[in-house]
Amino acid sequence: MIDLDPFTDLLDYPMYVVTAEADGERAGCLVGFASQCSIRPARFMVWLSRANRTYRVAERAERLAVHLMRRDQDRLARLFGGETGDRTDKLSEVPWHRRPGGSLILDEAPAWFVGRVEKRVDGGDHVGFLLAPEATENLAADRTTLLTLTDTHAITPGHPAD
Repeated sequence: MIDLDPFTDLLDYPMYVVTAEADGERAGCLVGFASQCSIRPARFMVWLSRANRTYRVAERAERLAVHLMRRDQDRLARLFGGETGDRTDKLSEVPWHRRPGGSLILDEAPAWFVGRVEKRVDGGDHVGFLLAPEATENLAADRTTLLTLTDTHAITPGHPAD
């Protein structure tokens, strides 16, 4: 098997917090594998680790909410990246509200969107959720410095990364 690290070690992509709710269960986690994948129609792909409780909730969810974080939101990054939903109700630790389709939106996020799950794609230890955006909001007055992979290196994942 080829090691992709020599390539990916050069990347410093944005980190996101994804929230999901299904059958009365709610969850959220820090995500690094995500990207817009189509302009017309607008589509965004989020990859969730099979090890995470968020994945198990998202597996049954009709919609996911994807949040950008500012670089100075270390507390949120540590909560959603360093705690496991198997032991911690992360959403009880932060203010949030409901939006389209009952989606869970973090009040502190400078920008977010809600996407309807169109397709799930097996990617190995992660599953891709192809999202069709239904609502979005940018609360940042201007460009803001976003949380990136480099900012999260000191966070020990709630579940092993692989």
